Parts: sequence; C-alpha cells; structure tokens
Amino acid sequence: MDVHTLREDYTQAELREEDLHSDPVEQFTLWFQQACDAELPEPNAMVLATASAAAEPCARTVLLKYFDSSGFVFFTNYESRKARHIAENPHVALLFLWLPLQRQVQITGVAAKISTAESIRYFATRPRGSQIGAWCSPQSRVISSRQILLMEFEAMKQKFLNHEVPLPPFWGGYRVTPHQFEFWQGRSNRLHDRFLYVRQADESWQIQRLAP
Repeated sequence: MDVHTLREDYTQAELREEDLHSDPVEQFTLWFQQACDAELPEPNAMVLATASAAAEPCARTVLLKYFDSSGFVFFTNYESRKARHIAENPHVALLFLWLPLQRQVQITGVAAKISTAESIRYFATRPRGSQIGAWCSPQSRVISSRQILLMEFEAMKQKFLNHEVPLPPFWGGYRVTPHQFEFWQGRSNRLHDRFLYVRQADESWQIQRLAP
C-alpha cells in the first residue's frame, strides 16, 4: 500500500487571530457546538495522553462528559492504566480531531479526581447497562476470555435486580484543568492556521500564532 500517496488539501476555512475569542474555553465551546451542528459522530471523543513516572507514554480515546471554565471532565475506572499514570504524573494532554471540519484542538493541563458526590450525580445519569458494566470490568487487567466479562455482567445484573445500581468505589471522574490550548485549522499547501493560548500568572490568556 502506498500510504505516502494518501493526502487531502484543506481548503474549507481559515482561522484569523481577530476572529478568536479571548477566552479559550469560549472558543472551544464555539467549535464544539459547530462540530455538534455538523452531526459529526461522537464529537466529544478525545484522545487522552498520559505518561507514567518513568515517562512511559500511553494514549487512548475517551469521551468528554462535560466542561466549563474549571476544566474538562471524563470518567473511568480508578484502577485502570490511565488512572495509575495520572496518580504518578498528573500532567496530561487531550486531543479533539474533527476531521470533516479540518480542525483539531489540543489541550494540556493537570488531571485530578473530582468529588465522589460529583461522580455519583453523573453515574446516576448513565444507562443501566453501562452502570452494571462499570462494576464487572477489571479495566486494563489481563483476562482469559470475553466470556468471563459476560458472566460477571449477568451476576451483577442479578445482584442489583430491582435495585438502583450504586457508584462503584473504584470508579469516578477526573477534571483536567487546562494550562494551554492549541486551535488548529487545516489550510491549503499544509500552511495550517495554529493559535496557542497560554495561561498567565494572573489567570489571563496569551495568544500566539504558531508556524505550521
């Protein structure tokens, strides 16, 4: 396969500094809404990159569940590899790729667990099957077969039959408090528009254009 021949020229839009919101969260909100309006599949899907204390990197796709000026929240098993990495090194990166819009947003910051009460509120909104799934999967551990997962799922269904499914003690959310945002708009001839927001000591944001 000639992978090097796979290419597309990006000509949909431009990104000018005068069009940027001074607050990167507001700029992200605008782009996120446009991704939703374009009916892209899973516009809240984001790559989460972590690294262990030994600088061993790992990246995986997770789902953003909500965000505001305080940060970006996702949920996971607190015994997973991503959780172990965050415990050792809380510095993480998020990447949203909205390829049909020829856009991506990279966010770097620090991840920390949210409160149990906040996790309970979110957990209560999940479909019942997803709630049960959180109980039955020893995330990131080696298992011998899928059948083990299915058997555990059925066992948990019976355990919580006619009862609300409680929040597992090993499951909850993280909030990524951002330090930098990069907004990337694809342009023709690979001369892409890139703007970096850097948080300052006074909590304001400095905006810089980056070379593509």
